[in-house]
Amino acid sequence: MSATREDGEARRNLLIADIVERTSIDEAMLDRLVRSFYARAQQDPLIGPIFARHVVDWEDHYARLSAFWSSVVLMSGRYHGQPMAKHLPLGLETAHFNRWLELWVETAQEVCPPAAAALFIDRAHRIADSLEMGIATARGEIKSPPPRPTRALVQG
Repeated sequence: MSATREDGEARRNLLIADIVERTSIDEAMLDRLVRSFYARAQQDPLIGPIFARHVVDWEDHYARLSAFWSSVVLMSGRYHGQPMAKHLPLGLETAHFNRWLELWVETAQEVCPPAAAALFIDRAHRIADSLEMGIATARGEIKSPPPRPTRALVQG
């Protein structure tokens, strides 16, 4: 292993340790957040039907999304998938992303300590913007991230 790779790995480990220390995020918290969020999402009149049409095995979905969020916030590398490819055929619009964010913000603020909730919410906004812009691009549209009503909830 080269010194550069060792240095990068050491910096990554320090960053992860800092995140865990500041937020108390662990795999159990990720699982609670994912399960709580999807319990709400399944019941939602706007986004619930999308999940009902596309999720066959909820335990598999929970495991996949917990791995995704572990990779996003803890840099675990557990997720190996292509979120854009999964979302492209769903016919998602700004209203769907906004509702997803509203439910995510509510759930994160209820399930997680404040520092963890803030990190999850920040990453969710970035993911929603990225997916929405990527979907627009695939449709041949040029789109900037739209204003998100939940930004005020995070900052306020």
